Amino acid sequence: MILHVNRVIIVIIAGFALAPVQLFGTTGNAKLSTGPTAENALAADQELARAIRENDTAGIVLMLDKTWAVISTFGDIAEGPEIFPSGIRSGFRVVKTMEVSEPRVRLYGNVAVITTKVRLAGDFAGKPFDVKMRQTDVLHWEDGKWKCVLTHESKLTD
Repeated sequence: MILHVNRVIIVIIAGFALAPVQLFGTTGNAKLSTGPTAENALAADQELARAIRENDTAGIVLMLDKTWAVISTFGDIAEGPEIFPSGIRSGFRVVKTMEVSEPRVRLYGNVAVITTKVRLAGDFAGKPFDVKMRQTDVLHWEDGKWKCVLTHESKLTD
């Protein structure tokens, strides 16, 4: 009888020890264990906006997929996650303001489409800029995290 009780106690202790792994994954991050949601997609997009606003080159690279492309307000296409960071590092692009509002999130399985209104201001090639646009980011959920694969910008007129 004592042996049986000891086994039950061991099973209970093991269950409590393993519960955090089941609930939170091995990293302890609840968002990662939940899989793709509209909420964590928006949080990822907001993290990308924060990195851009703060000229955080490492943060930008972490959020962009290796296949990332941007379609600018002029209709140009630029590809690769180093586009923004290399411009920031060289001083060619300096963001001073990035205001994001009116988020619209749509989730399609492992893909999120997030459209926001953005006001972006700073210096580009030594000249000041201040632009308002609608921006759509397409994010893909892979390996427990969101990565932005495409950004499309449409300039707004007042």
